[in-house]
Amino acid sequence: MDPIVEVVALLLGFIGWVMVGIALPNRYWRTSTVDGNVITTSTIYENLWMSCATDSTGVHNCREFPSLLNLSGYIQASRALMITSIVLGTFGLVAALIGIQCSKAVEENAVLKGRIAGTAGILFLLQ
Repeated sequence: MDPIVEVVALLLGFIGWVMVGIALPNRYWRTSTVDGNVITTSTIYENLWMSCATDSTGVHNCREFPSLLNLSGYIQASRALMITSIVLGTFGLVAALIGIQCSKAVEENAVLKGRIAGTAGILFLLQ
């Protein structure tokens, strides 16, 4: 395979891994507002780890979810999929750095190096 294509694939995999890492702690996964009069208007927003509320006076309260078993199924599934994505992306980056043609690792065995690069591509797709 062309080394330029391998470097571009490595960069795209790294960018995808970084984007998942940025999205994981984001507080605004689900946002809702409670409109009342001007004083009692509040905004409630949640992510995978906590629920927060802000009212119109600027008071900001957050609470972590108390129990993993108490959460709804989609939050548990989203947590599991996001963590799995981070882990698969990490293994994909390591495999891509080993399997890329311009690295010195495993350079005596070209077939093994190609298989490692292919495994990195599969891990990036699973990510």
